[in-house]
Amino acid sequence: MKLGDLSITYVEVIASTMRTLGADPDALLGQYNILPETLASPDTRISIPRFMRIGHDAIQQTKSPWFGLEMGRHTWPAQLGLAGLVAMTAPDLRRACQAIAGFELLSSFNARGASSFSLKEGKPALKFYSVSPYNAYNLFVVDSVLSSWAHILGVISGQTDGILESVDIEFSDPGYADVYRRYFKCPVNFGAGSNRLVLQNEALNLPVIQSCHSVYEGLKRQAERELDRVRLGLSVTEQVARTVAPLLDGETPELSKVASRLNMAPWTLRRRLQAEGKTYQDVLNATRKDLAVSYIRDTSLTLGEIAYLLGFGSAAAFQRAFRRWTGEAPGRYRENCR
Repeated sequence: MKLGDLSITYVEVIASTMRTLGADPDALLGQYNILPETLASPDTRISIPRFMRIGHDAIQQTKSPWFGLEMGRHTWPAQLGLAGLVAMTAPDLRRACQAIAGFELLSSFNARGASSFSLKEGKPALKFYSVSPYNAYNLFVVDSVLSSWAHILGVISGQTDGILESVDIEFSDPGYADVYRRYFKCPVNFGAGSNRLVLQNEALNLPVIQSCHSVYEGLKRQAERELDRVRLGLSVTEQVARTVAPLLDGETPELSKVASRLNMAPWTLRRRLQAEGKTYQDVLNATRKDLAVSYIRDTSLTLGEIAYLLGFGSAAAFQRAFRRWTGEAPGRYRENCR
């Protein structure tokens, strides 16, 4: 299992942001073999680790630690694919937020979790999932997503103020908190329990300026069909793997918990896996192995952090499992990959 992938449109946003900041993105994209025809391909996806490396290089070239925040200003509804188009024609911001989160999978897949829109403690919030702990390679991802959501909500409603009540960010102040407040124009809370935009209650009813009911319904139906097609194309084994991955943080999820997430009885799930020649333990082990290889190869997470993310009780237990899976110690495997 990969950590996830994104539509190539997100790389287009990196390129346009670099140009705005006075840097030439062509050489950087060339290093990653991303050609103009690659950017023009509607079906091209890029892995999350590769995207993070490109973003990190862009930060170095522009000398802008807040590069992700600036990316938000260069993200437009259409660059979110069908999710953005549905939001752009929705009747109000409530249904626009539902589209942004609900159809995210069509342009972005994260093995560890997904965005959501919900009312928490009576407050409407758009929540973004990101793998922690944070480092120089993934801070900008959180910045770019939250900033782009804020920018898009402002664009489609025609409102520059009065939409956001606050912004919550999981990591601590990276040293330029004043820049966050300048971009979001509202209180920003670092060290929070999640990454999210908290909206004003009254903002949910703000009309979308390009709303068109018939076009909205047509695009929404198309997005729902595409979402069904993506989900129905997955085997039961793949569905279980995608469900297990976000549940691994610090624990090993039981089959009953996974079955509940898939709206199945445990014995039904067990029977369907058996029909594909698998057991739940097979899928759990394979998911852990695939994610472990991706974490070791594509991130700078420590072994202890990876052990926690995969539900192991200790780094030593994870190292034993990794050696059993690959025949190598994780440290040596990482060195060879580099």
